[in-house]
This record gives sequence, C-alpha cells and structure tokens, in this order.
Amino acid sequence: MTPDTPIPDGLAAKIARLVEERGWNQEDFARIAKLNRQTVRQILLGGSRKPHNATVQACARALGLSVGELRALPLDRLLPRMHGPPPDGEENIRRLYEFATAPEVRAWVERHEGRARQLTPDEVEELLRFQESPAAVGSVGVERFVDLLERRRKLVERVKAVAGSEYLEALELFVGLLYDKVRPEG
Repeated sequence: MTPDTPIPDGLAAKIARLVEERGWNQEDFARIAKLNRQTVRQILLGGSRKPHNATVQACARALGLSVGELRALPLDRLLPRMHGPPPDGEENIRRLYEFATAPEVRAWVERHEGRARQLTPDEVEELLRFQESPAAVGSVGVERFVDLLERRRKLVERVKAVAGSEYLEALELFVGLLYDKVRPEG
C-alpha cells in the first residue's frame, strides 16, 4: 500500500459521514482517533491519498467499529450505531476538555487520557470542581486528587462486594467503629 494510491471512493466518504453523524469536528476526531490533524483533514475532505492500515484502524476504533465493519458494511447499516453511546469514556474526555480550565487539569487529562476515560461522571464533576480552588490544586495536585478518586472507587466496589456477602454484620461493625472516629461532632 503506497501513500500515493487514490482512496477508494467509499471509505473516506464513509468515515467522513460517520464522523459527522457523531457530531465531531476535525479537531475532535483527530484527538479521539489519536491521529495527526492533517491526516484527518485529508480523510474527511476526501484527499487523494489512501490511508495506511494503522490509520483505518484508528478511525474504526474511534468510531466504535472493527476495521472489517468499517470497510465492509454499508453506510446505512453503520449510521444507526453512531446514535448509540459513544465509545467508553468518550463523554468524560469531552467534558474534561470542554470544562477543564486549570492548566494543571488539562495537562493531566492530555497525559492520562486512558485514566480520564475510566473516571465516572461523578468523579469528572469532582475533578472539575476541584480545579475551582487554585490553592487545592497547588497543594494537593491533580495526580494525587485523581489517585484518591480512583482509590475511593475501588474501596466502594469492595465494600459493595462484602455487603452482599455473609460478612455484612462484620462490615457494619467495622464501618460503625471507623465512622464514630471520623464523624464531625454535631
């Protein structure tokens, strides 16, 4: 496959239509697919070069499709899929890029996009609220704050597992003792 080979009529147009259906612009798609903006521009505007296999794989993955589906299925069968939920964590990433105003938070998201995708919507909201306190961002740091969010999520998952077992009473006693130690007087 040489880069100067013309793009088959359908593939670039199909990708462009699916990207449009998702509501993404060129910059969104480049970021989501982890592709160079110029490469995305050539694909979406019907450039004269055939995309490399790795590029087609990145496009398919970003669209939540397999390469085989992207290449073989007709557009009318793929379009309904674009109305389903976005790929895992995509909404989190979109919200973080849209609303993260603190440079430290934006930099963390860019460096740790995989971890950012795994945050729950509530954790994303907590991170966005966290950035509103420059003193907290400076003293705690974004990495430490996200680490605490992740540790808490893991702990809650474990507590739920124990709560659904025969050890519920032991869990209640233990949590009761800890709660009495940390709860504010009032």
